[in-house]
Amino acid sequence: MPDDDADDPRADGPAPGTGRAPDPGAVARAAAEEASAFAHPALPPDATAAYGPHPDQVIDFYAPHPPPGATGAAPLVVVVHGGAWRAPYDRTHLSPFAGYLARTGLAVASVEYRRGPGLPAQRGGTGEPATGPVAGRWPDTLDDVAAALDALPALAAAALPGVDVRRTVVTGHSAGGQLALWAAARHALPADSGWRLPRPPALRGVVALAPIADFATATALGVCGDAARQFLGGGPEPYAARVGYVDPAALLPTGIATVLVQGAADLDVPVAVAEAYVAAAAAAGEVVGLTVLPGVGHFPLIDPAADACAVVAEEIAQLAW
Repeated sequence: MPDDDADDPRADGPAPGTGRAPDPGAVARAAAEEASAFAHPALPPDATAAYGPHPDQVIDFYAPHPPPGATGAAPLVVVVHGGAWRAPYDRTHLSPFAGYLARTGLAVASVEYRRGPGLPAQRGGTGEPATGPVAGRWPDTLDDVAAALDALPALAAAALPGVDVRRTVVTGHSAGGQLALWAAARHALPADSGWRLPRPPALRGVVALAPIADFATATALGVCGDAARQFLGGGPEPYAARVGYVDPAALLPTGIATVLVQGAADLDVPVAVAEAYVAAAAAAGEVVGLTVLPGVGHFPLIDPAADACAVVAEEIAQLAW
């Protein structure tokens, strides 16, 4: 998403995980993909409902537009936006994607949540104040996602009569992919977590799009301006104390069908992050699907004008229907 150079991993310095400066051609392609994704006008929802008192504690609903001849209630797709958990980026940029899914016949719920800045002590990994917007708002970001998912069945039934909440799929992009995976893994949280569920959530599956799915790998690569470390408070002590409650790779197995869709040419969240999560799942005895799209970067996954977006919609439909 648009951002200043302080938070853009493509702005200067080595490409994540390579020690080499990013290829200028690859940077130009990534910028063009980003511009295309953000060129669509924002799409107003058909309804909005609050799940809490804060202005960011809302869910936008998009009514399904079933194809001719379709019968039966539409499944529900929950979309969680990315933006490195940073305050400037809200659900608006994902509204064209939500509308695209609705036009395939799916009911869509787009979740907003509180983002950074949060605690004054949240700093960059060096201990110095983070430049640019701080990632995440501990613990509010996770409080909100948990509360939104808990309230969603009733809110969706009221906003979109006839939706089949028994067929719910969660999807999320980038940092939103982390939140989607986390929402599906709350039953696997440590026993002392207030977010823990006593049993697996009633989901048909998760489709995570270029997710920040493995915090160790994301931190080692400095993904999104070291956003994962900022999210957990900055320095090594809060990171170590909190990562086990947040990192999807630490919350396995889940027993819930999970697919990751990843661009092979992603400079924002490199494919190594998704591969690390899939490997962690395998080590935990769980099979996670990984669809890697050659020549695709970070943003085509949520760009209705891109072929990659159709692949994403198909992955979601396979779980939802």
